[in-house]
Order: sequence, then structure tokens, then C-alpha cells
Amino acid sequence: MDSTSKNYMKRIIMMLVGILFIGICVGSFRLSEFGVDAFTCMNLGISGFIRMSFGTWQLIMNAVILVVIFFTVRRCIGLGTIVNMVCVGYLADFICWLFQDILKVEMSLPLRIVALIIGMLFAGFGVALYMVADMGIAPYDAVGIIIEELTHSKLKYDKARVISDVTVVIVGVAFCLMSGGKLGLIIGIGTVCNALFNGPLIQFFKTHVTEKMI
Repeated sequence: MDSTSKNYMKRIIMMLVGILFIGICVGSFRLSEFGVDAFTCMNLGISGFIRMSFGTWQLIMNAVILVVIFFTVRRCIGLGTIVNMVCVGYLADFICWLFQDILKVEMSLPLRIVALIIGMLFAGFGVALYMVADMGIAPYDAVGIIIEELTHSKLKYDKARVISDVTVVIVGVAFCLMSGGKLGLIIGIGTVCNALFNGPLIQFFKTHVTEKMI
């Protein structure tokens, strides 16, 4: 196998592992019950309001954002975009089903804290992996890039990501309140940490880990 083929295989593996990590991240946040990541917060709030499964609604939401990306930052679309759109929501559903319904794990406070830490780290590292793999990124992860371009780089990705994360959290909370759902299941200290620190974490992992892998 020549160097070009090896590099291509490495990028595919980075993309797939990154998407797997994001699925684990979303599932871990939900298991922690400290609140979920920002995008999941919005999707859980809306899916609860319209009474649709989380995985199905997330797929629809990603498709809507994908249309916007097609007309703005089309370079962000690739194989990884489609895999991410289809798999992450259902991966998270599977992880929650496995731990709650099959293994029946009792999520004590120490386990919830561990799940929160895993969610935070896997969120930043997972996105950094498939962004550097450059085979397409998740539609929502491209929102920060769109904001960066619309502001002519006055707002860098890490700051643009914080803005988009805070915005979708507000939307998720609003829909959850309208549906009469349990607010504590979708927003908490984990949501706040994710909304404020995920952008900087992604930037950190890109600079110090994943870019060096390529």
C-alpha cells in the first residue's frame, strides 16, 4: 500500500472513530443526568415536544442544517457528514438502552461524574478527529465555521461554537418547558460545561493531538 492509500485509510479510521466518540459522548451525557451536550439539549427538547424519537428527530434536524451548509460551506460536506447524521443519534440511543435496560446499571453519583467527564472529553476529541480527517463533518459542527465565515473571521471557531451552543441550549430549554418535560434531564452543569468549553476543547485537541496524527 503506497503512502497516499495509507493516508486515506488513516483519515477514514479517524473519521469513524471520531463519530463513534461523539455517539459515546452523547450517550454518556444522557446517562450522567447532569444535562446533555448543547445540540442534544435542543433535539431532546424538540423531540419531546413533538413526541418523536430522539434519533429520528436528530436525523431530520441534521438534514435541515445540511441544506444550509450546501449553500454556504459546501467543502464541509463529505462521507463523514452522512455517517454522522445517520449514526450519532442512534448510537446514543443504543448506549442508553444498553446501560439502562439491558445491563441495568445503577448510575451512582461517582458513575455519573465519570460519565460526565467521558462525555466532555469525547465531545472535544471526537470532533477534532473527524474535522482533521477532512472527510466531512457533522452538520451542527459546521455551524461554527459558517459563523466564522459570515463574520469574516472576526469570530474564530472556538468563540463561534460557544455562541451556537448557548443558542441551541436556550431553544432546547424553551421546547422542554412548553412540553412539560423534566428540565433536569436535558440541562444541568454538564450542559453549561459543554456549551462554554467544547469549542476551546476542540481547538486544543486539534492543535495538540489530531493535526499531528495526520
